[in-house]
Amino acid sequence: MTKIRLVILGGGESGIGTALLGKKEGYNVFVSDKGTIKDKYKNALIHNEIEWEEKQHSSDRILNADLVMKSPGIPDSIELVKQLKKLEIPVISEIEFASWFTNAKLIAITGSNGKTTTASLTHHLLKSEESLGLAGNIGDSFASSVCNEQLKNYVLEVSSFQLDGITKFKPNIAVILNITPDHLDRYNYEFESYIASKFRIAMNQTSEDYLIYDADDAVIIKWLEENPVQSTLLPFSLTKVIENGAYLENNNIKITIDNNSITMPTKSITLEGKHNIKNAMAASTVAHLLRIRKQTIRESLENFQGVEHRLEHVLKINKVDYINDSKATNVNATYYALESMEAPTVWIVGGEDKGNNYEELFPFVNEKVKAIICLGVDNEKLMQAFSNMVDIIIETQFMSEAVKIAYKVADSGDSVLLSPACASFDLFENYEDRGRQFKNAVRNL
Repeated sequence: MTKIRLVILGGGESGIGTALLGKKEGYNVFVSDKGTIKDKYKNALIHNEIEWEEKQHSSDRILNADLVMKSPGIPDSIELVKQLKKLEIPVISEIEFASWFTNAKLIAITGSNGKTTTASLTHHLLKSEESLGLAGNIGDSFASSVCNEQLKNYVLEVSSFQLDGITKFKPNIAVILNITPDHLDRYNYEFESYIASKFRIAMNQTSEDYLIYDADDAVIIKWLEENPVQSTLLPFSLTKVIENGAYLENNNIKITIDNNSITMPTKSITLEGKHNIKNAMAASTVAHLLRIRKQTIRESLENFQGVEHRLEHVLKINKVDYINDSKATNVNATYYALESMEAPTVWIVGGEDKGNNYEELFPFVNEKVKAIICLGVDNEKLMQAFSNMVDIIIETQFMSEAVKIAYKVADSGDSVLLSPACASFDLFENYEDRGRQFKNAVRNL
């Protein structure tokens, strides 16, 4: 019997996880990466006797596939993917492939912002559950986790790119935190396509599955009205009373599921900002659904430390607070960061623009920002948007210089906020690299 030929495009975390799982499940596996594969991944392929190539895509070794797993960073628009689709060779994502080999309960979390925080918080609230994994866009890939251990529950952070490649993937509990324009360069600058992509998370759900979502998000509400889903709906809101779901009442989060209610004081939440009340609502709704004790939920909300690079307090120097929000790679994430600022702010912004519209930030910039430091290769759009709003606006292409300028400009009682609103790829490897460079530069002051 000939083995099914599984070709994997991309030799990163999701690609190698899929390769190892594919090999374990008896596929004939080949990994192809147009760039260079990191040594740790190469060693895993060699050790497991999996064929691979780098710095090229050999079409003769790819177009004979029975099944292709495409890493989320590779767009559908490249010629090779178009050829595969023309040949009717299925092209799937890693979360789809991994889901074929586990019977675990899946809690999948998506949204333009807050995914990592909410996935980490959900995992933290559920950790009294036996046999629990955290995977997807956070930590290990879902595939490598399924390959290495058979767990009963998974909290998965999933992106629109991963959801684009699903066919049967079906979470028992799906969470959509919010939908704001992001990654539009991958969706022909059509917001509707990006929204549809996010809602794929619920496409295979039945009435026995749950969809938790933000009932204050006009984009989500409109889509659900026009495209009903099969799932049992559990909305959360800061402004409306919700019968089945979560809402805010007198600084308490009230969660009701099938007439079973629990109440949590918002002062239990260590994370700052209104958006984090919503993230806590979503995570606590999952915990309540899975019958985690109220006391456990409350204690877990109180001792959750937050996520690196997301409104992370780095140091206080001369009574100036330095805050790393490098994970804010879009305008909406920076909106939340600026909204939560209570002191006059020196704002470090910039990077690779993904078709940003900065207008929604104008009220906060007028009210809270005293100086702007543009950190990017091309800052023209930022300079045009904000130069009339602040007295000081300076350009640089070096993180160390940006931090030194901020140090000079900030007065006692101010905050220095790195919240770029852009992708990092013009000057940095990724948002983590950008955040670490910021923290190192602050520590070197």
